Amino acid sequence: MDTSSVDGITEALRALVAAGGDRPASALSPAELMAVGQAFGALKRHVDAAFALVAAEISRQSRRELGKDSLAKRQGFASPAVLISTATGTSVGEAVRIVQVGEATAPRMSLAGEALPAKHPHVAGAVSSGRLGVTAAAAIVSLLDRLSLRIDAGRLDEAECQLVALAPGMRPDELSKLLARAEAHLDPDGIEPRHEQLRSDRSLVLQERDGMLVITGRLDPETGAPVKAAIDTLVGEGLRRNEHGRAEDRDQRSVRQMQADALADLCRHAVGCAAVPMAPTATVVVRVDLADLQAGVGSATIDGFAQPVPASTVRRMAADAQVIPCVLGGESEILDWGRARRLFTPAQKLAVTERDGGCVSCGAPPAWCHVHHLAWWERDGGRTDLGNGVLLCTGCHHRLHADGWEIRIDGPGVEATVWLVPPPWVDARRTPRLAGRSRYTLTA
Repeated sequence: MDTSSVDGITEALRALVAAGGDRPASALSPAELMAVGQAFGALKRHVDAAFALVAAEISRQSRRELGKDSLAKRQGFASPAVLISTATGTSVGEAVRIVQVGEATAPRMSLAGEALPAKHPHVAGAVSSGRLGVTAAAAIVSLLDRLSLRIDAGRLDEAECQLVALAPGMRPDELSKLLARAEAHLDPDGIEPRHEQLRSDRSLVLQERDGMLVITGRLDPETGAPVKAAIDTLVGEGLRRNEHGRAEDRDQRSVRQMQADALADLCRHAVGCAAVPMAPTATVVVRVDLADLQAGVGSATIDGFAQPVPASTVRRMAADAQVIPCVLGGESEILDWGRARRLFTPAQKLAVTERDGGCVSCGAPPAWCHVHHLAWWERDGGRTDLGNGVLLCTGCHHRLHADGWEIRIDGPGVEATVWLVPPPWVDARRTPRLAGRSRYTLTA
């Protein structure tokens, strides 16, 4: 273990004690609990970063060509991953990820004995500083290694730099969305074969088990888009009724129960019906560059799906009247209404969705969200303009207001950047946090 690793762990321990980590958890205030939790997170990242280098060396000394002289074999283990998982109490899969990160971030030596930088220096810097955890680092390294034979080294290096800047603090589902968008951005020629593989893997299994119908499905974005749009629309309507209804009239179902009932409602209407009624009408929104759509190349995104699809797929989907392309700001659409009307129009919501992608806080689907005035309509005289609206789901709408979060929009129209500014009790420095679609977008 090098000196910087020891220093990082020591500093993280000091921060943990300063936050109150040497006291019983039951004696901590809510603010102290949050501070201690964050300090433990930083300590774990520093410990994992130091151990990743040790794990990589264990793997190097256990490589297959050493045969019976392999370190893992001498210790009685089938592989270095099993040795590491046993020593740390983690799964073999987690051990493999730790080794992967260690190999990608360890200093290297040329055949001539010259010191070389790490294979992925930006990931190495983020991991060693404690900004990036091992799981996120392994996912980024896997993407970079997968693309290394097809992408110019300069572009890959710039992408690595941007990814390690965007990834810290992301949930696993948010990181998956970022990496899917990044792969489409870096390797547009690979979108078509990836999409066709997803198409061939689609499946749906219906089984009766323990008195329940168990539905197990895997749908590619093209197949799943209308399914998700229909269910999200019905669930979104239920959530909005809850927001504005009286407490005694609130729907007590969980979101999962609402989704199950929405699927049942759709199928119930479909049985024996020539047409399936749907109110309000659900549409599938596909976002694609016009030039890519006309040429049939490049990529597009479908609202509610992280995985991009090829432009050729959009051309097939466009034949369906319930699929609409995202064409914003045309001559016939007014995207700013000022004080002329209180509620945002469907065209405005499409524009805001293009910018935000879903709830700017939790990432909930657009169908679950409404456009919220930043400067309130009545209290502040706020305008019904794009620069004064963001997508928020019901839960985040109330939580952000109650907890004192602020939302800031920088720039005009759908190209603007949205920021969430935490209250002082969450972050004393109130450092703005990138929100909306910008969190998942690499620059050219």
